[in-house]
This record gives sequence, structure tokens and C-alpha cells, in this order.
Amino acid sequence: QLQLVESGGGLVQPGGSLSLSCTASGFTLDWYTIAWFRQAPGKDREGVSCISNIDGTVRYAHSVEGRFVISRHNAENTVRLQMNSLKPEDTGVYYCAAASGIVRTCLSPSAYNRWGQGTQVTVSS
Repeated sequence: QLQLVESGGGLVQPGGSLSLSCTASGFTLDWYTIAWFRQAPGKDREGVSCISNIDGTVRYAHSVEGRFVISRHNAENTVRLQMNSLKPEDTGVYYCAAASGIVRTCLSPSAYNRWGQGTQVTVSS
């Protein structure tokens, strides 16, 4: 029973903030590289942020750098994505994903084989 579950999505006004959580059951997230992806209607899934399983290195898409922060909370077996200064173009379904071993391209969906069900984020006035 290995699962990833996202939570924290919702409706927020432009300029507002949301915090998303990715919580694992059946395995320990600390052993995995974790990434957040998002998919807007009619568009491809894109990488948002990732955090390494080796040294904690984080990466961000250029579109969110300076606004989003990814972090581990190992006591809760959770990875969080703090999203600030939200824009309408941030709207989409947000997914978390996990990969073991060495991940060279951590913002590529093909690197991951464990996915959550997604949580909707809508940024609108």
C-alpha cells in the first residue's frame, strides 16, 4: 500500500498564498527525490519544483522561482510547497511525484513512477 496524497489546494485571489502538502504512506519520503508538477487545461504537464534525496538540493521552474518554496518535513513524512504571490497563470492541477535513486532531470515527468491524484489550485478574482 504505497500512496502519495496531495492536499491544500483551493481558490485564492491573485497575490495570495497557498501551501500544498504531499504526504506518503507505505514508504519514507526522505529516501526519494520529490517533485511538484502542474497541468493547466489544454496544456502539457510541467515541472514546478523538486528536492533531491541525496543532498537536499532544490530546483524551481523559472516561472515560480522567488515565489515558491519546497521543503521536507520528515517527522510528518511530508513535502510541502509554499506558494506565494500567486498569479492566474499558476492555475492548474498540482501533482506530487517520487523517484528513487539518482535523478538527473528532476523536473521531467518521465523520471517519476509514483504519483499522487492531484489537487486543484485556482487563482482568480
